[in-house]
Amino acid sequence: MKGIQDYYPDHFAHCYGCGRLNEHGHQIKTFWEGEGTLTRFVPKEYHTAIPGFVYGGLLASLIDCHGTGSAALALAKAQGIELSETNAPRCVTASLQVKYLKPTPIGGEIVIKGKIKEVGARKVIVEAELFANGVLCVVGEVVSVLVPDHFGQ
Repeated sequence: MKGIQDYYPDHFAHCYGCGRLNEHGHQIKTFWEGEGTLTRFVPKEYHTAIPGFVYGGLLASLIDCHGTGSAALALAKAQGIELSETNAPRCVTASLQVKYLKPTPIGGEIVIKGKIKEVGARKVIVEAELFANGVLCVVGEVVSVLVPDHFGQ
């Protein structure tokens, strides 16, 4: 199953967190799940902060890219875009807020759930919750803005 990131134009597909063309990156995928969004990721042992726990910078990165992916899904839906090839809108982060509630253990799948809080013509606000082993560990808010198709070319 494809995530929104699989529909980004090639020149927008190099992000370390979600770019399908970045062989060294995380290559996360974000999907609709009901009215919300979903991303899954399994951290590697080298993503450690202290033994047994995930590095906080990785968690912020996952919230960030989940947020921009969720924003792209929301804009595509609002604008009636049927995703095909590389026609997805691409958003970048204008603001990122992350709150660490509990240490996030390594050794299982991380699940990030998003809720679209606001959709404008160019701006989308996404609330995100990051879970490990079913426990809420991190919450965040991402303000994303749509970038023009020619950006970065």
